Order: sequence, then C-alpha cells, then structure tokens
Amino acid sequence: MYKTLRRVFSYARPYLIFFIFTVIFAAAGVALSLAVPIFIGEAVDCCVGRGEVDFESLKKTTLTLAAIVCASTLFQWLMSLCTNKLSFMTVRDLRADVFNKLERLPLSYIDRRTKGELTSRVINDIEIVSDGLLQGFTQFFSGIITIVGTLVFMMTINVKIALVVVLMTPLSFIAASRITKATHNYYMKQSALRGDMVGLAEEMAGNQKLVKAFVYGDRAQERFAAINTEYGKIGAKATFFSSMTNPTTRFVNGLIYAAVGLLGALGAVGYSTFVGVMSVGRLSSFLAYANQYTKPFNEISGVFAELQNAVASAQRVFDLLDEEEVPDDSDKDTLTDCTGRISFRNVNFSYDPNIRLIQDFSLDVRPGERVAIVGPTGCGKSTIINLLLRFYEIGSGTIEVSGRDISSVTRDSLRSAFGMVLQETWVFTGTVAENIAYGAPDATREQIIAAAKAVHAHGFIKRLANGYDSVVSEDSGLSQGQKQLICIARIMLMDPPILILDEATSSIDLRTEQRVQQAFSRLLEGRTSFIIAHRLSTIKNCDTILVMRHGNVVEQGNHADLMARGGFYAELYNSQFAI
Repeated sequence: MYKTLRRVFSYARPYLIFFIFTVIFAAAGVALSLAVPIFIGEAVDCCVGRGEVDFESLKKTTLTLAAIVCASTLFQWLMSLCTNKLSFMTVRDLRADVFNKLERLPLSYIDRRTKGELTSRVINDIEIVSDGLLQGFTQFFSGIITIVGTLVFMMTINVKIALVVVLMTPLSFIAASRITKATHNYYMKQSALRGDMVGLAEEMAGNQKLVKAFVYGDRAQERFAAINTEYGKIGAKATFFSSMTNPTTRFVNGLIYAAVGLLGALGAVGYSTFVGVMSVGRLSSFLAYANQYTKPFNEISGVFAELQNAVASAQRVFDLLDEEEVPDDSDKDTLTDCTGRISFRNVNFSYDPNIRLIQDFSLDVRPGERVAIVGPTGCGKSTIINLLLRFYEIGSGTIEVSGRDISSVTRDSLRSAFGMVLQETWVFTGTVAENIAYGAPDATREQIIAAAKAVHAHGFIKRLANGYDSVVSEDSGLSQGQKQLICIARIMLMDPPILILDEATSSIDLRTEQRVQQAFSRLLEGRTSFIIAHRLSTIKNCDTILVMRHGNVVEQGNHADLMARGGFYAELYNSQFAI
C-alpha cells in the first residue's frame, strides 16, 4: 500500500510549487480558524451578566472575529484551488502514461483482455485515484494541522484537561486502523469486478445487433446480473466496514468532548482542584477547541475509507504500467528500398506453448508475386501475417524482407513497407478525407479523391451531406461496404510496396467487388501481395496459392496445378460450388 502511495505522489513531484502553496494556504487558513474560539471566549467574557456587558470590547472582538473568518475562508479557497491544480496535472500525466503504455504493449496482452477492462483502467480507476488520494489530500493535510494547532491552543488554556484529551485520542486511531485493514481486500475485489462489469456492458452495447439477432438478451442480462450481484455483495461489505469508521470515531470523540465538558464545568464552578479555576469564556473556548480537535478525526477516517478504494484502483493502473513492453528497437537499422522479396525459413510459432500451430514453415516469395493463403478457419492464415508484421514474435526460424532479417530492422520501418486491408473495417471519428489520408497525412485533396475514385467510393462520398468533409465514425450510419471502401481507398493512397488483403472485399456486394477487384489489379501490378481469401474464386489468378491445414502448408502451386492434383485445395474449391 505504501509503495503504491509513494508511486502515485511521485507523479505530483513536478508540480511541487502547488504543493508548497497548498501547505502555506492550509497552515494560514487553519491558524486563523483556530484563533476563532479565542475571540469567541473573549466575547463571552464581555457578557458575564445583566448590566455587565462591555459593548466597546464586544464590538472590537466581533469585528476582529469577522475579519479572521473572512481571511480563513479565503485561504481555504486558495488551498482548494492549488490542490485541484495539483490533482488535475498529476492525473493528466498518469493517464497519459497509461495511454502511451497501451501503444507499447505487445499485441498478445491486448488480445487477452477486453476493451472494457482496459478502458476502465484508463478512465474509471484513474478518476478514483484522483478523488480518493489527491482530492482527499486537502482534508487529510488540513486535518493534521488542525489537530496539532488545536492541541497547542488547548495547552495554553488548560494543560491538565488537554492531557486528558491526548490520553483518550489513541482510541480513535485504534478503532480506525482496525476497520481500515478490513476494507482493503474488499475494495481490491470491487475494483476487479468493476472492470469486468464495464467490459461486459461495453461488449453488449457495442454489439446490440448481434445480441438481438441471436436472442442473447436474456443470457446477457443473466451474465450482467451475476457480476452485478457479486459486485453489490462485495461493495456492500466494503461500504459497511468503511462506514463503520466514521461513527466509531465520532463515538470516541463524543466521549472526549463529554470528558472535557465535565472537567471544565467543574473548574468553572470551582469544584475541581485538579482542573483549577476557569472562566466561562475560557471554558467556551476549550469546548470549541475540543470540538475542532475531534472533527478532523472523523474527516480523516473518511479519507482512509476512500484511500482503500483509491489504492486498489491505483494498483490496477500500476499493474498495467508494469507490464512488459515491446522491446525498444530504435537503435536498429531502417528498412529502405524494399523490393518485395520475402522469405520464411523454418519458422515455428504457437500462441499457446501446449498447442502447436506453425511448424517448420518455409516460403520464398519473389518481388511482384501474388500469394494467396487459403484453408479452413483456424489453420494459421492470419497468423502468418501477424508474424510477417511482427505483431507476434516467432518462436524459431527467420523471416526476411528484401534480404533483411525482420528482427534486425525497426518495426516502424518494416510495417511502413506494408499496406493492409482487413476484414474488420475501422473508421475513426473524423472527416472522410482524414480517414482516407490516415496513412498519408500530407496527401492533397486531389490525391485523396483519385484514391476514392479508384475504388469506386467517390460516388457515395459525394452524396454525403458535406462530401469529403463529412464527419463519419463507426456509428455514423455508413454501411459495412462503404466503410470497407474507405479503408481500401486508404491503402490506395499509401501506395505501399507490399500489400496484405485479408478478406478485403468480404463486406462488398458482388457488383462493387468486381470493380474493386479491377482497381486492385492495377494496384497489385508490380507489387508483392498476400491475399487471404475464403471465396477461392477470387484468387484463381494468383501466382502462388498456399493451402494451409493445422498450421502447415499442405499444398502449394497455382490454381490450375492444384485443381489437377485433386487434393485438399480441389476439395475446398469444389465444396464452394456444391449444391
């Protein structure tokens, strides 16, 4: 816990100036507020009885008291302002580090987790850290100063009663510490369940068409209800233990206040030699200080309850930050003048060490060749692309691009040699022109329009409200085919030396597909390309067809040769035309 706290506050170190001003304003505000009971006591002593009211002294005391209260309020406001600045900037840096960390994490880490869980850590957990740790710092710090300052003032009024207060104080700490320990584990479990619940909610909300199409609503509600119920149980226990802190400390503080009142009253009427003689005004001041002294314990106990939740959330954030990153390769060479020659040499790879996938895979692709990869689902077609682009690292063997081992060049320079159109479309929130120019931000409007025309996307784009300046997103109402055309235009504009088409036309109607295939034919001319396809009729003209099964290439050749062999490829091809 303390290690996590130190790490959170290390993010606040660059903004030490706000911390310093927070301390100054807190000390000034608390010091002035602590002076209030003194003047209240003097005001009381100015009114000791009927006909014995010192109005002149009372007026001066009242005006002084009003000035002190106004100044104390101003300093409290300035303290809150500095604390909020410190909190905002600290959380901003922490959130930026987490977001940047996501960019450096290996794809395998992202694949193993839901988007909702990652989103929860970036947004919800960091917000809880801000509220529980940084915002609570104001109450905690001012509370400590109030306790110390109040104790000093009480000592100046009556040392013996002040010692009684000090001797009874540990009861509050003992009660609070025992309850705080019990809440930590529950808040840790609550944070984990919160991530699961956010992940499920995002998954269901983002795929409502499928949920309704498969009548999955009832089962989705059951899954959510199970997580929500468990979250409610854990949350109730966490809230129960944390809520016990405040009333428990209030009870102890009530005992302290009662003891002070009893001893002070005995001293005021002259019945206690232990306490000594006290005026009514000094007793009023002491009771006010006793109330001020015990109040911060209640606030600090609430801060400790929030602290448990914040520390649990902070730990989840730091767990992500501590994940192993993709090794930095900025010191490696840059891949330049890519010719398109690609070689796989005895490559072995597996996502799970217990399940073998790619085994002793070798392949030579000459510049400008079109290589199709076909086979049943799960046979390793997309895995080859993942390895080629170094989304995953191979287990053994080598992969070469233009005669260079891909592990000897930077990932960015390697990936910049490829253009990829996936089966899953991705359109970010922005204009159509910005989406097409995603990989070529310096492209002119004429080049953007030419790329759109090449894939027959210009027509539907012009029909949009603002044409190429229309703002689109994943949920903007574009059809799947229209979004895919934008993605294909994006690659047309990049004009890369190597192309990867992973079921690139699967979301397009047959008529548009024919036009796009014509555009692809022009684009593919003279370029090395990998085409992953399920409709085998679309890859008949490829130079080489790799037929994969269980992670291995079982057949290799062009369409005519493979059909003549009557093997697995012929079986797959004929099955698509079987009645």
